[in-house]
Amino acid sequence: MASAGVTETTPIALRELTTLRTGAAPLRMLEASTRDELLAALQDVWSTGDDWFVLGGGSNLFVGDGPFEGTVIRVLTEGIEELPSPHEGRVRLRVQAGHNWDALVAYAVERGYAGIEAMSGIPGTVGAAPVQNVGAYGQEIQETLVEVELIDEHDDAPVVLPAAELGLGFRTSVLKHHYGEAQGRRAVILSVTLDLAVTGDAGRVVRGEQLRRALGLEDYEAVPLAWVRSRILETRAAKGMLLDADDPDTWSAGSFFQNAIVPEPVARSLPPECPRWPVEPDLDSVTVIPLDSYYGLAPREEKPVGMVKVSAAWLIENSGIRKGFRLPQSRAGVSTKHALALTNRGGATAAELSELARFIQSRVHSEFGLLLQPEPVLVGVDL
Repeated sequence: MASAGVTETTPIALRELTTLRTGAAPLRMLEASTRDELLAALQDVWSTGDDWFVLGGGSNLFVGDGPFEGTVIRVLTEGIEELPSPHEGRVRLRVQAGHNWDALVAYAVERGYAGIEAMSGIPGTVGAAPVQNVGAYGQEIQETLVEVELIDEHDDAPVVLPAAELGLGFRTSVLKHHYGEAQGRRAVILSVTLDLAVTGDAGRVVRGEQLRRALGLEDYEAVPLAWVRSRILETRAAKGMLLDADDPDTWSAGSFFQNAIVPEPVARSLPPECPRWPVEPDLDSVTVIPLDSYYGLAPREEKPVGMVKVSAAWLIENSGIRKGFRLPQSRAGVSTKHALALTNRGGATAAELSELARFIQSRVHSEFGLLLQPEPVLVGVDL
């Protein structure tokens, strides 16, 4: 029985709530439409000691075929609050965790708030965005993220955590549960605060080579935010990356595999036509020398090995896996529009999708020596 202030609902099969369309009904399901309801639901679950996870848009989740023997908390909170920014020409938005991410982007673009427009069309909720450090076309949430309000498992009260303490990296944070690794911090985000530039209707120079190339822009060419959003949505639709109930190519978790981050020497060993982008080094790193070992000379610093991001889609296609590829008699397949998306072609089980994922991993590893890592959070699934 649920505690006071907690809404317990008849469990819904997770295949109906996730974009990959897999998963049975959990043992128990709670719904939270307000911040207070979410806090109450979490405290209720933690008091039982049962296994649990929170569910937003279900777009970055790959759930196994067996029923989840625990509680799923659906985060349905919504709301955007505008706050003053300490920086001139900027505004802050505090957004509830269950708010739809693309609805937030549309809100910002309509008001001339810049900084997240390249992430138009990304499915899911705002609360999941920092966990994944979502990004697209060279723009990432960490560029505008100020802080999150979260509550750690079994704590009594939430805390406000600056973005710098989230361990944000390429499609990761201390809050993300990576397959095969322990979660760095088991907590639930309640709200997210972003700091955006106020540009109005005026054109804005698009930063980032990757985004300019995707938009077909010359250097220093200024364009309105609405134009950028429109072009990004068109591009994502062409790749099957906009959810469409009538298009099996969109019945996916988006990019199933992460672009590989490898040292420069490894990147140089790949064919020159493989797309790659340098990963910016940490220019603010500081060398700390204990006083008891300092003799007047600083140690000579070794030049760090540069890291390079290489295209997982290119690696997949050039390992012999083409768009539309399916294993014999399988209802899972690679999208016909984008090699990075594994799709449920209708009634596919998690086992079928897992088999396809493992096959792709083995082909890429055989051809290029790299083991692609899954991007979605896996629940009850082995690869």
